[in-house]
Amino acid sequence: MNLNQLLSSAIVTAAGLTCKAFLSSGLCSITVSNLPVLLDALKTEQRRNGQGVVTVANHLSTLDDPVTWGILPTKNYTNSRTIRWVLGASDIMFTNPLFSAFFRKGQVIETFRGNGIWQPAVDSAIQLLNQGHWLHMFGEGAVHQPTEYPQINGVTHLPRFKWGVGRIIMETNVPPIIIPMWLTGFDKLMPEHRSFPYKYIPKMGIGLGVTFGDPIPAEKIMAASCILRHGTWSSSHAEIATDGTRYNEPLSRPRVGDDLSGWVGDTGGILVAKSEAEVRRRQMDEVRSEVTAIIQRAVEDLGRKVSGEKLDSPFTLTDNR
Repeated sequence: MNLNQLLSSAIVTAAGLTCKAFLSSGLCSITVSNLPVLLDALKTEQRRNGQGVVTVANHLSTLDDPVTWGILPTKNYTNSRTIRWVLGASDIMFTNPLFSAFFRKGQVIETFRGNGIWQPAVDSAIQLLNQGHWLHMFGEGAVHQPTEYPQINGVTHLPRFKWGVGRIIMETNVPPIIIPMWLTGFDKLMPEHRSFPYKYIPKMGIGLGVTFGDPIPAEKIMAASCILRHGTWSSSHAEIATDGTRYNEPLSRPRVGDDLSGWVGDTGGILVAKSEAEVRRRQMDEVRSEVTAIIQRAVEDLGRKVSGEKLDSPFTLTDNR
C-alpha cells in the first residue's frame, strides 16, 4: 500500500468512525432496515470478476453522505472495496485545494453540474464499477427539501433522475448489483435555507431512517434495450417529469457514432448504416432515459412502502434561523 492509499484509508476510516460516533451519541436516533442486502452484495465473489455494486437513494440533505454510512460495520471503513465511491458536486465539495484533496482521498468523484453525461466523472464511475467497486448515487443530482413532492396524474414523484444514472448502469461490462435506498429525517437534521451559522449546524434529537430495498433484477434493465430492436419509446420517464414534459436533457458533446457499449448494448445492440446514425443516437438517448426511469421507479416504490404515497414530505421551512 503506497502513501496515497494509506492517506485515503485514513480519511475514509476517520470519516466513517466519526459518523458512527454521531449516530451512536444519542444526539439523534437511527432506524436501519434491510442492511444485510447491502452487506451481502459487498461480499459476493462476482465482484472479483468485475461486478460492481450500485446504491441509489433520494437526496434530502448535505449530510446524507457520509452520515448514512455510519450504519456500516467498522471493518468496512478500512477497505476501499467495502466503502462507497460517490459523485460529488465540484461547486460544493471541491471549492479549495484542501477540500479537494480531502474529498478525493475520501472516495468522492468530482462532478461538474451542467456538463452532461459524457464528462470524465461519469467515465470514472463506470471504470470503478468495472473493477468491482461500490458506487453510490443520488439520482436527483441535488438536495431537495420541498414542502411536498410534485404529483403527475395523481401520483407523487421525486424530481427527475439524471440521465447519467442510466449511462453508468448501462455501460458497465457486467450487470451491477443495483440496490435502491430510501432515506428519511435527514432534511430535518440539516434543513436548507437557514442563516449563518445555523446552516452549518445539524439539529439534535432528529429521528433518521435508512432502508435498503431488494436488488433490481437485471432483466428489468435489459428490457429497455427493446428500443434498439424495435425503435419504440416507453413514455414512463416522460410521465414522471416534474414539469410534465418529455425529456430533452442536454447531453453535452455527443460522441461520434455514440455506440452503446456495456452489457445492455450487448443484449440489444444492432448494426445500422451510417445514414441511420442520428436515428440510432436518438434511440440510445431513449434507452438511457428508460433505464434511468426504471431506477427512479424502484427508489420511489421503496419510498412509498416506507413513507406513504406522498413520499413523506411534511418538511416545512418554519425555522428561519
